[in-house]
Amino acid sequence: MGDEKKKCEEYLNGWKRAMADYQNLVKDVAKEKLEFVKFANQNLILELLPILDNFKLAFSNVPDVEKDGAWMVGFAHIKKQLEDFLKENGVEEIKTIDEKFDPMLHEAVGKAENSEKESGIIVEEKKPGYKLHGKVVQAAKVVVT
Repeated sequence: MGDEKKKCEEYLNGWKRAMADYQNLVKDVAKEKLEFVKFANQNLILELLPILDNFKLAFSNVPDVEKDGAWMVGFAHIKKQLEDFLKENGVEEIKTIDEKFDPMLHEAVGKAENSEKESGIIVEEKKPGYKLHGKVVQAAKVVVT
């Protein structure tokens, strides 16, 4: 009778371990699915970033007399829609001007002499950089002191 009880406990413990392993597997699969969904649209988003960059460039070159024109207001709304869409999908712009240069986020494409700022401070952004869900997908191209 003692051996049978021992076997029952052994089988029960084995079953508990198997259940724990199964529950861990279910959690891992759910986590992998979430990661896949987060980055599934990465290629589409990477295709949209140059469009946003061009919008920004266009807005920076608009003459002051035309900034309040109806067509400019319309384009500003479209730009805002694109920025909101990207933000909702995990895209954030990397901060540059007056930030400390970080090679993980920025790519130095020039050096500026500026006695007012300490060495390694970004003074100009040549091209914006972006993160997707915290992961850098496009490093910001910057000029550093």
